[in-house]
Amino acid sequence: MSVSLQKGQKVSLSKGNDGLNTVMVGLGWDAASKSKKGGLLGGLLGGGQPNIDCDASVLMLCNGKLMNKQDIVYFGNLRHRSGTVTHRGDNLTGDGDGDDEQIVMDLAKIPEEYDRIVLVVNIYDAVKRRQDFGMIQNAYIRIVDSRNNQEMCKYNLSESYGGMTAMIFGEIYRHNGEWKFNAIGQGTTDPGLGELIQRYI
Repeated sequence: MSVSLQKGQKVSLSKGNDGLNTVMVGLGWDAASKSKKGGLLGGLLGGGQPNIDCDASVLMLCNGKLMNKQDIVYFGNLRHRSGTVTHRGDNLTGDGDGDDEQIVMDLAKIPEEYDRIVLVVNIYDAVKRRQDFGMIQNAYIRIVDSRNNQEMCKYNLSESYGGMTAMIFGEIYRHNGEWKFNAIGQGTTDPGLGELIQRYI
């Protein structure tokens, strides 16, 4: 049975899941109803906001630090060099039901030096497009046991994130031989992934 998490809540992925190896991390979001800023004029001109393109990325940390740019898995580097983390590709709009982006992790084979895997999402070209997470709704992160496709836990990000252009959704980390998940839900004003990763260097 899936556990519904609150912000800041931690849950063990290993406990009660003997032999857990591969998990799928699904991230989802929807654009809020079309921007009201366009008004009548925007409607007549066919204007309004361009699609909001959210990009999910994975930061693989050693002792809590990002040691190498190759430890970032994102739309420009879909597979980690260890072969244990794979991004299934970029969704450009967030339209449709279900997960918008998915990342597969083989927890059993992730090299020992990686103790923390941070899952972040930023809005592509947010500043130029004047977009922020206040224009996003129904954002969530969930973890699924790939052996049986059973959802293990889900965190719905329910706060208002107006003005925020990036988001630290959560992290999977090792603790006393177990893998755990921490529901973070921290918005930031970092304009892109390059600035966001500075928090971990």
